[in-house]
Amino acid sequence: MTTASLCRLEDHAAFVARHIGPNAAEEAAMLATLGYATRSDLIKNIVPAAIHRQDALPLGEFTQAKSEAEALATLKAIASKNVLKKSMIGQGYYGTHTPSVILRNILENPAWYTAYTPYQPEISQGRLEAIINFQQMITDMTGMAIANASMLDEGTAAAEAMTLLLRMSKSKSTIFYVAADVLPQTREVIATRAAPLGIEVRTGLGEAGDGFGVLLQYPGVNGDVPDYRALVADLHAKGTLVVVAADLLALTLLAAPGEWGADVVVGNSQRFGVPLGFGGPHAGFLATRDEFKRSMPGRLVGITIDAQGKSAYRLALQTREQHIRREKATSNICTAQVLLAVMASMYAVYHGPSGLKRIAHRVHRLTSILAAGLTQLDAKIINSSWFDTLTLSVSDAAAVHALAHSHGINLRSIDAHTVGLSLDETTTRKDVAALWHVFAAGKPLPTVDAIDAEIAGALPGELLRQSDFLTHPTFNRYHSETEMMRYLRSLADKDLALDRTMIPLGSCTMKLNAASEMMPVTWPEFANVHPFAPNAQTAGYREMITQLEAMLCAATGYAGVSLQPNAGSQGEYAGLLIIKAYHASRNDAGRDIVLIPASAHGTNPASAQMAGLTVVVVACDEAGNIDLADLRAKADKHSANIAAIMITYPSTHGVFEESVKEVCEIVHGHGGQVYIDGANMNAMVGLCAPGQFGGDVSHLNLHKTFCIPHGGGGPGVGPVAVAAHLVPFLPNQQSSGYERNPQGISAVSAAPYGSAAILPISWMYIAMMGSEGLKSATEVAILNANYIAKRLAPFYPVLYSGHDGLVAHECILDLRPLKELSGISNEDVAKRLMDYGFHAPTMSFPVPGTLMVEPTESESKAELDRFIDAMIAIRSEIDRVVSGEWTLADNPLVNAPHTVEVLTSETWEHGYTRATAAFPLESIKRNKYWPPVSRADNVYGDRNLFCACLPMSDYE
Repeated sequence: MTTASLCRLEDHAAFVARHIGPNAAEEAAMLATLGYATRSDLIKNIVPAAIHRQDALPLGEFTQAKSEAEALATLKAIASKNVLKKSMIGQGYYGTHTPSVILRNILENPAWYTAYTPYQPEISQGRLEAIINFQQMITDMTGMAIANASMLDEGTAAAEAMTLLLRMSKSKSTIFYVAADVLPQTREVIATRAAPLGIEVRTGLGEAGDGFGVLLQYPGVNGDVPDYRALVADLHAKGTLVVVAADLLALTLLAAPGEWGADVVVGNSQRFGVPLGFGGPHAGFLATRDEFKRSMPGRLVGITIDAQGKSAYRLALQTREQHIRREKATSNICTAQVLLAVMASMYAVYHGPSGLKRIAHRVHRLTSILAAGLTQLDAKIINSSWFDTLTLSVSDAAAVHALAHSHGINLRSIDAHTVGLSLDETTTRKDVAALWHVFAAGKPLPTVDAIDAEIAGALPGELLRQSDFLTHPTFNRYHSETEMMRYLRSLADKDLALDRTMIPLGSCTMKLNAASEMMPVTWPEFANVHPFAPNAQTAGYREMITQLEAMLCAATGYAGVSLQPNAGSQGEYAGLLIIKAYHASRNDAGRDIVLIPASAHGTNPASAQMAGLTVVVVACDEAGNIDLADLRAKADKHSANIAAIMITYPSTHGVFEESVKEVCEIVHGHGGQVYIDGANMNAMVGLCAPGQFGGDVSHLNLHKTFCIPHGGGGPGVGPVAVAAHLVPFLPNQQSSGYERNPQGISAVSAAPYGSAAILPISWMYIAMMGSEGLKSATEVAILNANYIAKRLAPFYPVLYSGHDGLVAHECILDLRPLKELSGISNEDVAKRLMDYGFHAPTMSFPVPGTLMVEPTESESKAELDRFIDAMIAIRSEIDRVVSGEWTLADNPLVNAPHTVEVLTSETWEHGYTRATAAFPLESIKRNKYWPPVSRADNVYGDRNLFCACLPMSDYE
């Protein structure tokens, strides 16, 4: 091989070596520990031969790994095909200025975007404070008593509100009314969600009092600002509950829906500093009455006390969450949009109430100036009141759009004789003048200054906001960039994210989110595109999406992929609706049974319930595998009615089950479809493919296997991948004109491509890894997991394994025998790991009393050894409790984590030293993480629920 060829190969492989943690020498050492000469030998003993992939990943032009520079250049060329025009389409999505201090210190900061869901509150206090700021912002703006930690988007938030009202209503009606001026995409998502649950959705308010609930839009999609006070009073008198979809910026000027009777308020916080991103990710919101709090969907951050009696944040009322309730769940949401909610909350913190009002007044003022000028030009404005949106009657809408495009402006397309336009924070006086040009038809143009001096606003006086909002000091303190920068840094310093340490969470795959993958997210060509922009302007986005779909088909062995679902839970849900649509197309709609193994993740039965299907649980044997005898018995019993089986592969127990093909054959033999949960796809890419060994449908977690970061609990993307016979049923979005196939199911998310702005992350990852790189990543993920399992087996039993004691990509450490012996629980071990500088593994899932560890391929042997050393040291601490040297009531495990305040107190009455508490290993002294609070009191927090910002005295 020539020197030039060798250099070229090294360039192409460069990123693979950056992504995969262990080098060749480290891999050899780990393999020697396991007793194998090569990775290939190890994999042959783990992945069943019957499903082992024989072909290389068919990635086409991406088969050969691209260097970081090459991949960025290639993607930049694709992005440049998007045409950036001034978007005045509105319809729930608006231009906004992301303050640079938020862009740089949150969206582009790995301390924020690589963090995990804050299930371990002691090491998540910064994130939790930011989320509670979001909750406070939403309750203040909406006038409601309580708000959750964010929703996936406005459409799904409205759908969740509909089912919340159904649960809370005393009405026996199953009719839900949607006002005619509700956002079209919201109406479609509601219709999708309602059908499987037997809810009848009616458009309009004609007989609204006959329904259990009503959805109103405030302001309406066409711009009107209706006075709904009398209507809501009348509906309540008839026992009908009310959801209001509201615009946050408008609520700085308009009376809050909670002040005129709303039972639930939903919406989207996108225009609070979050880029358009072709539709997402954005943080939806849901706020409601206090009496609804235990039935509201999604996460909720609350305040409790720690072991020292100090205030601490935590996720509250977790028993409401679907992963706990399983088939009794009322929602399948298992994530939020934390990173985007944090951005929106900090936009409010940075601007404060006065700044937000200024922005809103300016938007409204420019809209009123625009309207007055249009009236002078004889344009016909349909709406008589407005905040930021005008709807106009025109003789030829197509001609108006063409002229607007020539001025660099996109208007909302309504019909052949109607157009809409919405102004926003980014609108300038020049933009107003350009719009007058569009509608002037040769008439003399007005001037902004002249009109500005003459006209009033167009908000109904009786609906002007009188109440204060965002009065908490947090929203009135950090308005200089210096103060804001330090506030954001202080919050980030409280947390443990991937930028500090390995996060060894089983089932959640916390791997490297490389900087080169993240960079394209903020490119204007991706960030500033409206989801309903004309197709001619979005060629780059659609090319990138088409390529990513093909990449994912190659990885999974399926024939088609939809990227519309904006979370794994939504991908599951879409997959089940696709299966139902397929059966219905074959006149077999009576198939309503879903077989689900007892070990399945809670989203599986929750999604089945939402899809209107009945769950039948299949037992697992002592080894954790699906019990084939029980499966056959259940399949025989329900043969005529089986819609599908939902399995996770490798299993939730971290094992490649040998019988997977037989499981698929059994269900297919009874006419059912096989849904393979893709949560553990990181153990399969390049080695085996669900679409090749019997799967019909899978959802994928791009925020696990394909490198989209978790963002502290979202964003995520959960594409649904299907076999050829199911491709016709992939989701459409008729409300925006997006139709893949006439037989496709209706929209499951508010935007046609879901969270499109973060799809470049996965595109970059695959392009820079190539076929062999992806396979190597999978093999190393399995190698790392087995190395940890082997090293820790003498200290903690590994609960499930396959041949020769080998596991897949994760292992379950069984702490139950140690609990019986010592009284020390898996929670005590999890909290003690914080003193060692680690985030805990997954606690009590899928087996109570255990810890599930998944190291991923991105961690080096040195980091694995650091974790192993910590776990071995903790075992020695448990032994000291067993021996009686330390009592169960007083030892460093039950008292963990130890804060600086505790360790520097004047008195120390523990039976172990301060040094043992703080520096259990010598290496910790060099890089100590200090937990900001002691152990949080979960029971106190639920009994004394408080979900708003702390009084400022608590910060001082």
